[in-house]
Order: sequence, then structure tokens, then C-alpha cells
Amino acid sequence: MSIYVGNLSYTVTQDDLTKVFSDYGTVKRVQLPTDRETGRARGFGFVEMESAAAEDAAIEALDGAEWMGRVMKVNKARPREEKSTRSGGGGYSRRY
Repeated sequence: MSIYVGNLSYTVTQDDLTKVFSDYGTVKRVQLPTDRETGRARGFGFVEMESAAAEDAAIEALDGAEWMGRVMKVNKARPREEKSTRSGGGGYSRRY
């Protein structure tokens, strides 16, 4: 399972998040999605920790905490939803 971390500063780095979360246990992986066009961080990320207990401790301590001038939103990440591969349609009709 991983942790969703929202409302992050756009200047945050993976190392920054690793340091903050390592106070609660071993951090296995940090992901910071970036905008495809600008390459800038999107303001949220995901942190995977070594144990569920460490994740729970980090969520409890950091949800609502102020960091880098912002109030973080920290909770269990929801599984990624599969996008529909259906194409076309959409109910748009054009009259001439």
C-alpha cells in the first residue's frame, strides 16, 4: 500500500519527502508526478513505507501538518482506476 500526499509545494523533491517520512519508518519509494509539458511537480506525490504500522504513524502525524508553507493532506492512496478504452460516441451530434 502507499500513502497519498497532497497540497505539496511545487518545489518539493523526492529527498525532501523521504526525510520527512523517514521519521516514522523506512521509506521504500517516493513518487512525484510531473506535468508532461512543463516538467514541474504537480503538487502531490506517493510514498511507500516498509510497514503498515509506519504508514499509519506517518498518516496520523502528518495529515493536516504545515510543511513548506502548505497544509499537507496525507492518507492511504486509493488503487488506481482503470480508464475505459472505449472510444467514439459521446452524444454529440451536429446538424447541418
